[in-house]
Amino acid sequence: MLKGIPSILSPELLKILMEMGHGDELVISDGNFPAASMAKRLVRLDGHASCKVLEAILQLFPLDTYAPPVYLMDKVPGDTVQTPIWETYRKITAPFTDAQPVFLERYAFYERAKQAYAVVYTGETALYAKKKKKKGVI
Repeated sequence: MLKGIPSILSPELLKILMEMGHGDELVISDGNFPAASMAKRLVRLDGHASCKVLEAILQLFPLDTYAPPVYLMDKVPGDTVQTPIWETYRKITAPFTDAQPVFLERYAFYERAKQAYAVVYTGETALYAKKKKKKGVI
């Protein structure tokens, strides 16, 4: 047991966060993301909301200051689904970066996710709740 580490972060995820270096990327996915087929390293946090996972990770994870640190999968053209979770993500990341998220087309996001250091699969049910974080330096 350690002090100050959010209990939502598993030992496996903590190990991965420690292994990552500057510029490595981490995907926090929703429950619809094809994580198992895309991830080099997969951490499952089923049953947890992506916002809670994001809040916990950002307590330990510096965001990149030399390149855009946050990427979101954009809506498919013509999709009218509402995405209130994007505003929640902005509020969570605001204390850590002034940068606005970069929106990537669905398949561009998938290609970038395949290159990520790891994917954290959550039980998030909100649509378009996938995001990538680029690690910075301390």
